Amino acid sequence: MSNILEYKPFFPIDSIQKVCNLFEEQLRSEKEPDLALFSIIVGAVENNLTNIKNSDKDVNLATNKFVKMKFPSIEWDEVKSLYERFVSMMRAGVDTKLLIGEFASRDLVKRVADVVWNSLTRSYYKDRAHLQSVYSFLTGNKLDCFGVAFAVTAGCQVLGKRDVHLALSEDHAWVVFGKDRTDTAEVTWHGKGNEDKRGRSVGDGVLARSWLYVAGKPVVCTRMMELAALVSSINPTLTPTIDVHEVAQMQHRLLWLLYDNGHLEAYPMALGNLGDLDEYMKISNCTENTEDSLLIENGSKNSRPDSAALYVQAIRSARTHYDDRHVYPYTFQGGYYHRHKMYKEAFHAWACAGDVIRHYNYSRDDEEIYKEFAEIANELIPQLMKAESSGHSARSILKDPECFASLLRFYDGICKWEEGSQTPILHIGWAKPLVSTISKFDAEVRAQVHIICNPDSEEPSEEKEVDTEDNKKDNDKWNNNSDNIEMSVREQLTMAVNSRPRVTLYSHKMAALKPLLLAERLNTHALQLQLTAQSQLQRPQAPAKRRDDDDHTPVAPTARAKRARRER
Repeated sequence: MSNILEYKPFFPIDSIQKVCNLFEEQLRSEKEPDLALFSIIVGAVENNLTNIKNSDKDVNLATNKFVKMKFPSIEWDEVKSLYERFVSMMRAGVDTKLLIGEFASRDLVKRVADVVWNSLTRSYYKDRAHLQSVYSFLTGNKLDCFGVAFAVTAGCQVLGKRDVHLALSEDHAWVVFGKDRTDTAEVTWHGKGNEDKRGRSVGDGVLARSWLYVAGKPVVCTRMMELAALVSSINPTLTPTIDVHEVAQMQHRLLWLLYDNGHLEAYPMALGNLGDLDEYMKISNCTENTEDSLLIENGSKNSRPDSAALYVQAIRSARTHYDDRHVYPYTFQGGYYHRHKMYKEAFHAWACAGDVIRHYNYSRDDEEIYKEFAEIANELIPQLMKAESSGHSARSILKDPECFASLLRFYDGICKWEEGSQTPILHIGWAKPLVSTISKFDAEVRAQVHIICNPDSEEPSEEKEVDTEDNKKDNDKWNNNSDNIEMSVREQLTMAVNSRPRVTLYSHKMAALKPLLLAERLNTHALQLQLTAQSQLQRPQAPAKRRDDDDHTPVAPTARAKRARRER
């Protein structure tokens, strides 16, 4: 391990610039970052700035979306003391016999996890903000799910085991270790924390086709990516509706530093967070003029992508590195398009999210992604459809068969997700908005979509594309006859038939609805009945049980602890 005394000249840390200076020094260094040290520093800044007791008493918290706070002064002695306590805790809690050998063993990883676990308070802190750092662990004995996994990784690092690295799905974390980093171990809890899996392999979760384990395609971090995970996990919320200006700005600048040095290229969630954060900062006018001028001087500001391009990069990263098994890159993009009233593009992004989720089996561990899809299907889509149906625009999405095709792909993905799962999804609270949405498309629009039913196939969807400019042009070709002037009538008709929007339905439930979907007059009652009926074609290993028809109350519009989603 590096000698932490080399970081002393950066203290006291009393500004965002000094935090950035510390990271820049690390990025220039050939030594691997000390995870515990950086987590203590970043955690100290975040926890001090988001302590509501420190907020300006003159600020009306009820009327502000973000507030400015006085930046704390983080002193070297405090950081050094906390760091030494963490190292002592790890060394005292682990038998030296477990440290023999170049690589970590499963027993060692479990022991480090036990040291962290047994030091926590007995309560579980699901979705509580600001509990992800080693600082929170040492000062309050509290950690969230991600925080435990990060602390275990940092603990193994201070014990000299450099093969132990953080593995991140979209809502869970574990570690990989061994010579080839092929061994996996659970080290933290998930959900209500009532099941202790520490030390076990994650193989069972992967075999169960659980979204929680992303089909065995997690982000396996390098040390610098672990630093990126630390920054991406920063939460700027002061209250459920208010963010702290300085924390958001610090996270924004640090993520760009890591991006500029290539450490986010294989990290879709961080790219999506940066896209959301970049848009949020611009809308809130939080970007400092001094920061802008520095970037222009260095020539990096003009070369940095905008939010839309970052979402495309996140999707490309998920496809390139993780076999397109990550959902959030598409919901990041869909949310962006929705906020900018680009509804056709939003439908396409959400359809791609449906294409991903159909590869999994739904379980109660999927609460976060369930809420994501419930919000899209039962709030965002009905709201925009209501707004669109009240207008008379000739280019309305209601008259666009490609939008109808995208919606079918989206709903088909959810139905396929439900198949073979122990808990049904499509209760009446889902079925009513779905049927209402479909009914807003005229029969002539629905008839233009070529529906292919292939419920027993696992082949990837042919419709999924990243929304680049070229793809947008391709998507609109069937609708553009300007280039067909010199074609014969027969050629134009042939081209029109071949270029009809096409959608493949992979779920038995949606495939069975094909006649109803294409009927001239929609039978909404029959649609609702078939959607809510428990499928008789589920996989035999998963006996079906009826879930309670409880409505999942949408989360208040704020930054989430697990995925920094911001509603504007």
